[in-house]
Amino acid sequence: MFSHVYIGIQDFERAHRFYKALMDLLGNEPRFHNAEQGWAGWYSAGRTRPLLVIGKPYDGQPHATGNGQMVALNATSRAQVQALYEAALAQGGRCDGPPGLRPHYHPDYYGAYFRDTEGNKLCVVCHSAEHSAEHIAE
Repeated sequence: MFSHVYIGIQDFERAHRFYKALMDLLGNEPRFHNAEQGWAGWYSAGRTRPLLVIGKPYDGQPHATGNGQMVALNATSRAQVQALYEAALAQGGRCDGPPGLRPHYHPDYYGAYFRDTEGNKLCVVCHSAEHSAEHIAE
């Protein structure tokens, strides 16, 4: 559905550290990194699209967060949701809703919400049911 998502930032180095930590945990690969131009992008392993891009606004104006805008990252497990949430906070993000089930979306929706170092709202979510080790072994 998407070619790329571009997230506006102002402090490139700080934002890059934040997003690199998250992309590494998700197994996403760097596509490009240009500190001079103030932008970087990642994509899923083995694919060229979609891209997640961070960068300074093209119009040269300061970055501003939008009310009601959010980018949701897909996790493969609830443990991965927890790990990304913890990494986000460790990199200077702030909590906007701790990891947990949100059954009002659907019974297996397990997500966490946080703001990046620039104030952009992000979510990381796993849509799969949690399976116990005994259930998986069957």
